[in-house]
Amino acid sequence: MTETATEGRKIDHVNIVINEDVNAKGITTGFGSYHFEHDALPELDMHSIDLSTTFLGKQLKAPFLISSMTGGAAPTEEINLQLAEAAQALGVAMGVGSQRAAIFDPSLASSYQVRRVAPDIALFANLGAVQLNYGYGIEQCQRAVDMIEADALILHFNALQEAVQPEGDTNFAGLLTKIEALCRALPVPVIAKEVGNGIGGKAAKRLVEAGVQAIDVAGAGGTSWSEVERFRQHTQAGQGIAATFAGWGIPTTEAIKQVRAALPTIGIIGSGGVRSGLDIAKAIALGADLGASAAPNLLAQNKGGSDAVHAAIAAIIAQLRISMFCTGAADLAALRQTPLYRVS
Repeated sequence: MTETATEGRKIDHVNIVINEDVNAKGITTGFGSYHFEHDALPELDMHSIDLSTTFLGKQLKAPFLISSMTGGAAPTEEINLQLAEAAQALGVAMGVGSQRAAIFDPSLASSYQVRRVAPDIALFANLGAVQLNYGYGIEQCQRAVDMIEADALILHFNALQEAVQPEGDTNFAGLLTKIEALCRALPVPVIAKEVGNGIGGKAAKRLVEAGVQAIDVAGAGGTSWSEVERFRQHTQAGQGIAATFAGWGIPTTEAIKQVRAALPTIGIIGSGGVRSGLDIAKAIALGADLGASAAPNLLAQNKGGSDAVHAAIAAIIAQLRISMFCTGAADLAALRQTPLYRVS
């Protein structure tokens, strides 16, 4: 793929997520089907509730990740810097978008480099796992980590997106052996992440056995990347094929439950349609360690820059704190033991 085509696709993705309805169709995250039991006598000072946690050795003030979104085109540099400013101020984690563009063209590296505004955050590099079948190896993955001074590398798995993307890379054969070699060689942890169709228990177990140290389930019910790619198709046939899969995937809540059941001690990020601190509370009660979202932060940044991102994430943290207060959970360990009731 040419440099121009890669940069153009990055800009396409941002504009489509901001301007079009790319929510999953006919499927939900499942968060609406779960409810906590209200505790009328929590015996807590709400402002003393401890939201802090450690993830892959990094301390966070709250269990939240600004999920991987963008980079690789000149207009995206300001987006990433403003997201990172909010992450630094609030003490949460951040992942950058796929760094493939900057591996191809190092002049684009600055669009991912945010340490100058966020020196302390847990920061995750990002490459598509399938690129291990298209000439990428340990060297390119290390370059991605070094490029942004990352604390871990996300390998994203996007089989459906690649399948419906006009220029998609669809050879996923034999990836597991290459992932195992990468995990052995890379000096930072590897996180396996889907992009909105979910990682289930069986796939997660195979990935962890290969050396992956955390799973971002990125379940179905939020942004659908088959819908994003539908807007990039130039033929009715291509649009129709992509539209078929707008409801495809493992709902986020189901993915969290499956992965936790299969892997009782692995780090889990609950993402995919997370839209509130209450969603994050439910994700943690179901087995996740962190909650994460992408599109809402991008939409906030587009409306009001880093201040708007800060306000949006601060509201999520406040909602999480209230959820814990009203269930009597003084810290995240207690929240993990708080029962959820399925109502539909």
